[in-house]
Amino acid sequence: MVSYKDAGVDIEAGNEFVERIKPFVRSTFNENVVGGIGSFSGAYRLPSGYKNPVLLASTDGVGTKLRLAIDSGKFDTIGIDLVAMCVNDLICNFAEPMFFLDYYASEHLDIKNASEVVKGISQGCKIAKCALIGGETAEMPGIYKKGDFDLAGFSVGIAENDEVDRTKFVNEGDTLLALKSSGIHSNGYSLVRKLFFEKLNMKFDDKFDRSNLIDTLLEPTRIYVPEFLKFKDKINALAHITGGGLVENLPRVLPDGLGANIYLKNLEIPYVFGYMSKYVEQSEMFRTFNMGVGMVIIASKENAKFITENSDAYQIGEIVKGEKRVNLI
Repeated sequence: MVSYKDAGVDIEAGNEFVERIKPFVRSTFNENVVGGIGSFSGAYRLPSGYKNPVLLASTDGVGTKLRLAIDSGKFDTIGIDLVAMCVNDLICNFAEPMFFLDYYASEHLDIKNASEVVKGISQGCKIAKCALIGGETAEMPGIYKKGDFDLAGFSVGIAENDEVDRTKFVNEGDTLLALKSSGIHSNGYSLVRKLFFEKLNMKFDDKFDRSNLIDTLLEPTRIYVPEFLKFKDKINALAHITGGGLVENLPRVLPDGLGANIYLKNLEIPYVFGYMSKYVEQSEMFRTFNMGVGMVIIASKENAKFITENSDAYQIGEIVKGEKRVNLI
């Protein structure tokens, strides 16, 4: 007789995993969560107080940053990245994140490692003020190699219908503010890995800036939901700076006839990007990485002053008449 376990899938391990992560999941619940853990789907009440609400959804992964987490055996922060990549997109359409779901697929379920990942997801959800209301775990021997797994995240937020399209709120003369990134975030890691580990032959525990290299590279993506909620009534538009960098992401919130001037001398570029710039062309750096700017706020001059006085945001440029593009000056 052949069992499912003989084929590489351990149902009991899956059940044990669910029990282990329940405290992490429950810690993200709020008054809008309906029911608990273990049903066929997650349920969430729509918040009250909206005049004409619309739901917005975002999904993402963490790219090949996951490869570094797997190879280094460091799983405590990659879940934060997963949440960040979804909720940071939602707030660019003025959606307040409500709930999050994850998908964890592996060759074989390692309960300890998977629990660390979900713990990180729950931490990210708490920062983003959203509930982790469900997820799925799949063991797929024959699809994934031994020790490998993949992650996907899904988040839903709510916004007023007339606030979703931010381009109509952007005006000539508005100020561009940078909210600092925590590092590389979760984009460009194929280039990162090729540079540090193939070209330069560096090791995870090599000293780099003020920590080990692997700790720098796995620094979790910053979640900007707290800043969004704090300054929502003073923000004209937001741009999440991910793959494509400033030059490709900022134009997504610009109306026709307006462009953005960014002054390079104003940018506070972290050490890791300065180091990589010794080996990578500047144009490639700005098309691949956030260069220290994780989120751009567009605000009127008056509101920009208030935001900079009450956060780590700082001015990097302005909105000008012209082609819908970013000018690096």
